[in-house]
Amino acid sequence: MIFKIALRNTLRQKRRTVLTLLTMFGGFVLSAISIGWSDGTYNNIIDMFTRNRLGHIQVHGKGYLDKPSIYNSIKRYEQIGQAIQGLAGVETWTPRLYSAGLASVGDNSAAVQIIGIDPEREQRATRFNQKIISGKAFGGRAEHGVILGKSLAEVLKATVDDELIMVSQAADGSIANDLYRIVGIIQSGEETSDRMSVYMHLADAQALFVLPSQVHEIAVIAKNLHSIDRLTRTIRERLHAPGLSVEPWQEFARSFYHAMKADLEGMWIMIFVIVLIVSIGVLNTVLMSVLERTREYGMAKAVGTRPSQIFWQVVCEVNLITLASIVLGICVSMLINRFLSVHGVTIPTPFTYGGVTFDKMYSAVNARTLYLPGLSVFLSASLVSVFPALRAAHIRPAKAMRIH
Repeated sequence: MIFKIALRNTLRQKRRTVLTLLTMFGGFVLSAISIGWSDGTYNNIIDMFTRNRLGHIQVHGKGYLDKPSIYNSIKRYEQIGQAIQGLAGVETWTPRLYSAGLASVGDNSAAVQIIGIDPEREQRATRFNQKIISGKAFGGRAEHGVILGKSLAEVLKATVDDELIMVSQAADGSIANDLYRIVGIIQSGEETSDRMSVYMHLADAQALFVLPSQVHEIAVIAKNLHSIDRLTRTIRERLHAPGLSVEPWQEFARSFYHAMKADLEGMWIMIFVIVLIVSIGVLNTVLMSVLERTREYGMAKAVGTRPSQIFWQVVCEVNLITLASIVLGICVSMLINRFLSVHGVTIPTPFTYGGVTFDKMYSAVNARTLYLPGLSVFLSASLVSVFPALRAAHIRPAKAMRIH
């Protein structure tokens, strides 16, 4: 009976019902778009940042991340890589070797980070060849060539086909030095990396540093961002090697992760503001409705209606409008988020985040964009309906009957 009366009351005052519904509907849609936009942007930045060079998961020797050392290497990396590749959820993997040295071209020299890569695997993992802006990529075999970061090439005043002298220290304690030909120049989008990096074919780097069949890092690319934690645990169990460390991107890119978490907090503040505005609007509408129907509630109590029945009647009216707004909001917000996830929005002024340049942002379509706005709108509307409902339930019949 309470439900039937509440339904009739919502249909009786159509203008008020529509205004209240639109307030909740607007809050739902704005919240859903905010969450979808935040999730889509967050996932897009993470995917581009990790795929640009780092990878989603990294395997190192124990303690390498805290104190990188040329001696802390991974042996039998091919077997480890093949074991990782066989796991469900792994897209690809790539080995890398790191060291520091001094590079010279003519009279110019600079301290550099030397990165040995497997050209074929690095291309599959990070699309390495697409970042080369001059010259060519490495071939399948080691040919004593190097690729310089764009900023480093400018510092050394080096161009393609110039000769570069590399001096460093090998793992056996000897002086590592050799002459290489610059075959290409790369622009990764990360200024710091481009200022320091010299890329070598993995075989050349292993020969220079006397690290046969050894690397310092195995970067793993996952098929799905949401499976990274599970995949990290699976790799640890599969390798079962106390001397190896397997960490997700949140660990080896900790500063970037914290920056992204701080950015996400802004989304919750926005949702809170939206819900607050919706709550004030609903409270105002429902309270005005109760005041206008004071005589009606007084009559109902005079003929024997219990206060609890009037209380639940008012709450039920608000909840019926809330459910209708949520259903309508789900339909509209899914269409908008779907459109934004496919086409995105072009940014007038591209920006750089974590060394990656973004010129287009996309939304995401997931369960969060539906249940979080739905719960927020429903709970806030139910909460603000309590005060008007209590006011209606405690109306004095004799006083209310005298109101015209």
